[in-house]
Amino acid sequence: MKLLLLSGGSGKRLWPLSNDARSKQFLKVLTDPEGAMESMVQRVWRQLEVSGLIESAYVATGKSQLDLLNSQLSQRAKIIVEPERRDTFPAIALAATYLYSIVGVSLQEVITILPVDPYVELTFFDKIKELEEMVLSSGADLALIGVKPTYPSEKYGYIVPELTLGDQAAVSYTRVNHFREKPNESQAEVLIRQQALWNCGVFAFKLDYIINQLQIRGYPIQYEALLQQYEFLPKISFDYEIVEQARHIIVAPYEGGWKDLGTWNTLTEEMHEHLIGKGIIGVECENTHLINELPMPITVLGLSNVAVVASSDGILVTDKAASPRIKDVMKHMEQRPMYEERRWGWYRVLDYTRSEEKQEVMTKRVHIFQGKNQSYQMHFKRSEVWTIISGSGEFVLDGIFYPIKEGDVLAIPQGAIHAVLATTDMDVIEVQTGTELVEEDHVRIYMEWDDIVAHSLNHSLSKKA
Repeated sequence: MKLLLLSGGSGKRLWPLSNDARSKQFLKVLTDPEGAMESMVQRVWRQLEVSGLIESAYVATGKSQLDLLNSQLSQRAKIIVEPERRDTFPAIALAATYLYSIVGVSLQEVITILPVDPYVELTFFDKIKELEEMVLSSGADLALIGVKPTYPSEKYGYIVPELTLGDQAAVSYTRVNHFREKPNESQAEVLIRQQALWNCGVFAFKLDYIINQLQIRGYPIQYEALLQQYEFLPKISFDYEIVEQARHIIVAPYEGGWKDLGTWNTLTEEMHEHLIGKGIIGVECENTHLINELPMPITVLGLSNVAVVASSDGILVTDKAASPRIKDVMKHMEQRPMYEERRWGWYRVLDYTRSEEKQEVMTKRVHIFQGKNQSYQMHFKRSEVWTIISGSGEFVLDGIFYPIKEGDVLAIPQGAIHAVLATTDMDVIEVQTGTELVEEDHVRIYMEWDDIVAHSLNHSLSKKA
């Protein structure tokens, strides 16, 4: 069996910490068994390792999340990169062709799809292991896991079984009758009496099934060919395109702990720390959480059952019960991410201005971890000036290497090829000036420092010759 974890979404219900560059699964607000802070994706990866499933796991994600995944999982994950975000059907289709034509997975092997960020107990992964035998022995097109509801939720979709499970302990799965998407509370109560289960987004199938579905729709089944046509695939979920059209679907009930930590009220229920970052919560405040990524302190007094969240993207003060509304409130607000984590460190936007002549100036604080390097790259629409405010390292500009240290100022003209390696943790103030200051304005030539050194030496030798 192969596992495919889907990592996508912008997580706008967890604004202002989550954005298009840092989705909810990457927020380090949970606590691991050793007491260190971890993200949802790190927690799931740790559980997969404990469950013995790590070697069979792949992650499907967009280019914007690649650096974060590599950073948080220490480049241990096998990642399938989508060229652009298009919903779950295109993502799973592309991953299936990758497993089939690049990895060489057998058409008879079972593929299990799951989100990258469920908050579950280890027993959940024992249930996932059962899916393989269920698919092979039942002859079903798809096998799902459904969570036994603990209350009539309006947030989740429901899987309605064909036969009620009752008290038949010997029944490990049953056939699916139909699906019901996010009912109101009274409708959910009726569904629960019908033994309906929460749809947790986990399903399994033989690779042959999805490959056949692609052929029926006239899509290529070779990875490189589908990659070239990816922009033409419909933006539609796998549930609507495949699951709801399947003729034979079974579901296995799961009665352990499961939760979607997609809003501040649900996420804070699982946070051990009430205060993260600089600040004070008054002793009279009950069930109040303060998460502050800004350098200045925040003080909360006389407020209970609230979440106060501050980042470079904005500040949120909300009653926890009202926090799910943030997605609707913010849906018309478009802004570039002001904080991003990368494989080499992180940056925070300090200031941005745009003149009447349409000249843009952006100031960032950049932190590069010891031993990490930025890629060897160039920009077409901007020049940069770096001031090293702490640390030391090595800088390369158009094939020439320079040692750098605290206090040095580096000028990088538009079109110059450059990279930096931090020999200690390094902090840089970077001032960009140009006509369009966007992250897409770069051409990456080499990612690894050894490749940069080898290329630059060859370049220097050829210039001398």
